[in-house]
Amino acid sequence: MPIADPTELIHSLTDKKGLAALLDVLPLGVAIMDKEGTLLAINSTYENITGVEGKQVLGIKCLHALRCDFCMKNCPVMTEWEDLTPQTVEANILNRNREKVFVNLTLAPLMGENNTIQGAIETITPSGGGPLDEVAGHVLGLGELVGRSPQVRKIFSMTPSIAQTDSPVLLTGETGTGKDMLAEEIHNESDRDGPFVKVNCGALPDPLLESELFGHNKNAFPGADQTKQGRLRMAHGGTLFITEIGDLPMRLQTKLLAYMDNHVVRPMGSTKGVRTDVRIMAASNTDLEEAVRNKTFRQDLLYRLNVIRLHLPPLRERGEDLLLLQDHFLKMFQLRYKKKVERFSKNVDNLLKSYVFPGNIRELRNLIEYAVNFCDTPVIRMRHLPGYILHGHGLPKNLVTSPDQHPHTPGEVRMARPERWEDVQRKMILEALVKTGGRKQQTAELLGWGRSTLWRKMKHFGIE
Repeated sequence: MPIADPTELIHSLTDKKGLAALLDVLPLGVAIMDKEGTLLAINSTYENITGVEGKQVLGIKCLHALRCDFCMKNCPVMTEWEDLTPQTVEANILNRNREKVFVNLTLAPLMGENNTIQGAIETITPSGGGPLDEVAGHVLGLGELVGRSPQVRKIFSMTPSIAQTDSPVLLTGETGTGKDMLAEEIHNESDRDGPFVKVNCGALPDPLLESELFGHNKNAFPGADQTKQGRLRMAHGGTLFITEIGDLPMRLQTKLLAYMDNHVVRPMGSTKGVRTDVRIMAASNTDLEEAVRNKTFRQDLLYRLNVIRLHLPPLRERGEDLLLLQDHFLKMFQLRYKKKVERFSKNVDNLLKSYVFPGNIRELRNLIEYAVNFCDTPVIRMRHLPGYILHGHGLPKNLVTSPDQHPHTPGEVRMARPERWEDVQRKMILEALVKTGGRKQQTAELLGWGRSTLWRKMKHFGIE
């Protein structure tokens, strides 16, 4: 950019009014923040797009003002800014009228001396539609949850109102239908500033579960060498999401019910209570009414949790959402693995339409991630799918012959080598380790997992 007199320009920009005047004439929303993401300045276009008032949001974190889905995914301000280059993404924000606005968002680091990050500048412009709208019209999205079936549209329309209350929420539905993601999106859309904390009742034995939920004092039980805070206190100001609530032992159901009545946490081994402000959300893939009849779940706790109840339908009942989700996950993994995979073959489309997906959306997502990883052409074909799906019952009879099929192969389905999902994951880990030269942090990022998840799976599969 040509500059006549940089000294005069710098002088005018160091003046508060001059800088504000320059930012306000820009036709795009601009926010300047420090390296921790605290807002230092926003212009009038930013206020118009988001509906926030500058005086109210300056000094708080950008994620609380913008309420953008990108904040909770890969925002470099929230994580480590590795390559120090500007990033442009399609995202959506929630404005102050509780309306979802699709935006093009660009984030660039402000570099100081010694090539260190001093802050960041963010620009937003309304895009007039999200990435999913390019796939098909009338698509609704809520974070990674997408759909346009009547059941899903109804849930999405209720979510903003639910987010604005502090009432308990009970999410029901089969495993893999997206209960965890829906709970987190409700939390993200709320005004609660605290964290979203999750605990799985089915994953921990009774004594450990009580300690995880309510915390314990030092020496409260053998092996309690240190005081532990517990997740109810960790979630102060935010949300505690309890998955598989039907597996919560009766004794802890009573203790949870007491907490929901008075919001006082009583750690193990302590006579003192600690008051917290936590919204409780719970999920179950079992019939809690039947559990009440079987006397394994407290009826009063069910009533207490059942203030707001949402049921997520299984994938097989969502009709046209299957194709939509296929395209959604294909785009997602195209970007993640930087592969030019454009579409599915007709055979694959037919197979996916006929498959019952007992693992629901999670299974579809994993299946497409696998296929994109191993696809070596622009089209995902049968040979790119995990073996287990090719040997199940109810395969469609009208599979057509694909152009790249081997001439001596009478049926691509029958020639596919059987493969267990565990074998698939092991293969994915080994290939990722080879690509990253054995560097576990990069391997975990390549696979889209946390480092601890990678370590656990490597141990499970005996990979050194």
